[in-house]
Amino acid sequence: MSAHPILKENKNLILYLLIWLSILASYQAILIWGIGLELKYALADNLIINIFLPGLGLSYWYSAKYISFENNSVIKIFLSHIFGGVFISVLWLAAGYYVINSLLTVDETYLEFFLNVLPWRLLISILYYFLFTAFYYLIIYYANYQERIINEAELKNLVTQAELRSLKFQINPHFIFNSLNSMSALTVINPEKARSMILKLADFLRYTLASNERQTTNLSEELKNILLYLEIEKIRFEDKFEFAEDIEKECLGIKVPSMILQPLFENAIKHAVYEALEKVTLNLSAKIKNGFMEIKVENNFEGNTSGKPGTGIGLTNIKNRLELIYNRKDLIDIKKEKNIFAVSLFIPIN
Repeated sequence: MSAHPILKENKNLILYLLIWLSILASYQAILIWGIGLELKYALADNLIINIFLPGLGLSYWYSAKYISFENNSVIKIFLSHIFGGVFISVLWLAAGYYVINSLLTVDETYLEFFLNVLPWRLLISILYYFLFTAFYYLIIYYANYQERIINEAELKNLVTQAELRSLKFQINPHFIFNSLNSMSALTVINPEKARSMILKLADFLRYTLASNERQTTNLSEELKNILLYLEIEKIRFEDKFEFAEDIEKECLGIKVPSMILQPLFENAIKHAVYEALEKVTLNLSAKIKNGFMEIKVENNFEGNTSGKPGTGIGLTNIKNRLELIYNRKDLIDIKKEKNIFAVSLFIPIN
């Protein structure tokens, strides 16, 4: 922080000068009517000696700025300011008296007044030095604190973005690996289906690449991606599952984390469809409720179906992404009862 806090804005400087003008005017009134000092000495004392105080107050900023707590010990700072405060106070009063004595013929009345108030002026000047320096230290500390908060927030945001990208990139290789295995088998059994699967997978990857740089997308766009994903899985599993949806129209334009639904359907297919003997129904619903959009994916499963073992990425991945994006830990609910497995996501509505 290099700019002077008072000088960098005109309104601060004007306010500062107005305060000092009121102080000098009050002091002038005390000298003339309170103490009864002769007018010429009262004016000279006030204008020649005290007029330097506003400038000194501004200059103390640089002593606070360059004698910093970060680069000096507390003892060194304290001793430096003691010496600085005393030296400046003595120099200020000596120079002021010298100028007055050079311009005017100082009589006994003013000399007596000057000597009587000298200890108080020294004390007030040193106190003035320390008060202004402490004030400037507070400003420097506050500015540095604000800068640290901004830097920490930016760093946290960068870390969050990196974590989110890492979580997104965990999804695609897992799905692609399964798809490539299926296409490899289909090239021998059914080349036409393999070709269709390749084309759909290419469309899916095109969407994925387009969404890599954005963390959120409209629910309508996410649904298009899910339908494309399910078409690919249909080629693999044919009639082993069916898909049904119940989406409120108001939900289609709401932003959701991109690629957030695909792991839910992949999880359902892996653990319910893969070894199922009867058809599995995958239900997707979305509705607005209590300031959230609730997205639910549920599927039936056979009681003796264990499902294909996986790496545990899916639901944990979704939970972590929701927490990072919305800074909440209560946005996913998982239920498993009566051969129905359901996962609900709660997307905050701005």
